[in-house]
Amino acid sequence: MSKQPTKPSDALRHAIEAGELSRYRICKMTGIDPATLSRFYHGQQGLSLETFDKVAVTLGLELRPVKPARAKRKAGKASKPKPGRKGKAKRKATKRTPKRKGGK
Repeated sequence: MSKQPTKPSDALRHAIEAGELSRYRICKMTGIDPATLSRFYHGQQGLSLETFDKVAVTLGLELRPVKPARAKRKAGKASKPKPGRKGKAKRKATKRTPKRKGGK
């Protein structure tokens, strides 16, 4: 069982490898230089966003979130105060002196 790609570039490499189209055919369909696609496929160089888009569209890929997006907090809404702190002043840290032995 192979590990799922975590980056979009890894996912595109995986799709190129697993797809029905050869790298040569992808280059012919997109107009990308075969050397550029080869360097990307072997991890020697990245692709521009425009080139990345061309390859992804040719392979029929879509971008979707892996995890649901977290809800954003509304602007201007203050956070709730922590329980037990309302109206209490902070205590100053004082240096304690050790107790004397002996009784006085």
